[in-house]
Amino acid sequence: MSTRRHDPDRKDRIVDAAIGVIAEHGVAGTTHRLIAAAADVPLGSLTYHFNGLEDLRAQAFRRHAERMSVIYEAHFRGVETREQLVEAVTDLIDGDAGASGPDWAIAYELYLAALREPALREITETWMRTSRAVLERYLDPTTARGVDALIEGLVMHKTLSTSPVSRQDIRAIVDRAIGPTP
Repeated sequence: MSTRRHDPDRKDRIVDAAIGVIAEHGVAGTTHRLIAAAADVPLGSLTYHFNGLEDLRAQAFRRHAERMSVIYEAHFRGVETREQLVEAVTDLIDGDAGASGPDWAIAYELYLAALREPALREITETWMRTSRAVLERYLDPTTARGVDALIEGLVMHKTLSTSPVSRQDIRAIVDRAIGPTP
């Protein structure tokens, strides 16, 4: 490890390293040592900047959710018509919602961790509210909630399936879910 006396980005680097470690090893396999090594910082830096591994994990999950929300929102820029909305949602699902394999590993780890650690549900709820707010620009709140769940579910099916849904079928499902011109 290299020595850094003046390291103003250390905390951010640790959080980013935690995201990578969680993606690679899962929550269960994430340790202080792995994160410190990935961030190239002394082990003591983690206890200096964070109130334990749970705090660091929560900050990593929050940062990941915020980054994914920005990608999600950007996907809908320029959408003005129902047809553009159907295409944008279809593109989002067919393109894994703009996320990579490690991004989805983090998301699924967060979902699972939030089942076991209720404190993390604030992060998942904020992420879901943010996604729904984007969709509510085009759809009523109930339909937006359903389409948001549809997006997550179809991306999960696409990511985990050995025979994913075709783009044509995704588009048909999205078209039906969105319904007539909002």
